[in-house]
Amino acid sequence: MAAPQSPPAPPAPRRRMKLSIGAAIALALVVLSAAVGLGILRGQAAPTESLPLSGAAATSGPSGELYVHVLGAVERPGLYVLELDARLVDAVAAAGGTTDDADLAAVNLARVLADGEQILVPTRGAPADAPGAAPPGDDRVDLNSADQAALEALPRIGPALAERIIAWREENGRFQSVDDLLAVPGIGEKLLEGIRDGARV
Repeated sequence: MAAPQSPPAPPAPRRRMKLSIGAAIALALVVLSAAVGLGILRGQAAPTESLPLSGAAATSGPSGELYVHVLGAVERPGLYVLELDARLVDAVAAAGGTTDDADLAAVNLARVLADGEQILVPTRGAPADAPGAAPPGDDRVDLNSADQAALEALPRIGPALAERIIAWREENGRFQSVDDLLAVPGIGEKLLEGIRDGARV
């Protein structure tokens, strides 16, 4: 009578299946690590971009950008592309920061920027808005560079209205015309007519 045979060994496919599951988990971890690394690299991309002035198209694209022209007491004056919610401090930083003679008291670094804006960082002792400098003999008050004391020199403009004019300018950018004063709370047509001849932009 033949001796009973020993039970057969476990089938090889099960061992291969265990190895395949382990390899799949390892592969998934590698793919996940690569994806996280790519996200970190994308997050470290430079938030600003400088454009050459020649041939640059100063129009915002569909990607939510704004173009600003930075001049004056900065290390690298030029045209820069910033995020839509950028502030003046971001534009100055994009231009390499200010020079040693920059007059930071003359600019509001916290102001939100507008597309197509030109930013002038003045030097200490220089007019705050050189592009709009008055011609010789013009003693009208420049609405874009006047401080509170200068604004109060206008007829019927007291401390409160002067503060509102400065606040509007910091929030909305340059006055494009004297008539823009109508957008300042508390200034109507009658008051505007009284100060029109003494103001300029």
